[in-house]
Formats: sequence, C-alpha cells, structure tokens
Amino acid sequence: MARRLLEAAINLAKETEGIEQLMITVVTTNETAKGLYLSCGFIPYGTEKRALKYNEEYYDEELMVMFLS
Repeated sequence: MARRLLEAAINLAKETEGIEQLMITVVTTNETAKGLYLSCGFIPYGTEKRALKYNEEYYDEELMVMFLS
C-alpha cells in the first residue's frame, strides 16, 4: 500500500508542470522506509542530526531527493 501511494504521488508530481524535484526525510533507523524510498528512485544527500525529539530521545533524519527532469 505504501509503495502504491508513493508511486501515485511521484506520478502526479511528474505530470505537474513546474515540479522539478521531490524531497523527503526519513528517520535514519527506519530501514523499511529508507529501502522503499531508495527503490522508488530517491537518493540521500545529507543527514540532519537530532532532527526529532520524542520521549526525551533524539533521532537523526536522512534527507533524500528525487530529480524529475
């Protein structure tokens, strides 16, 4: 279900004039989501350290981009 939703969003972006890239972030420990994004064509370009704080614990986020043109 997640893959179909992501692919639908990517296809809509490709059909929309003026959109050149998509950006997404994922918590670095979420290997399932990272694998999905990589398999759909997103590429990592950086890490935001301590991007999220939940229950007094910090989480890093991986920054990812997909260039449409």
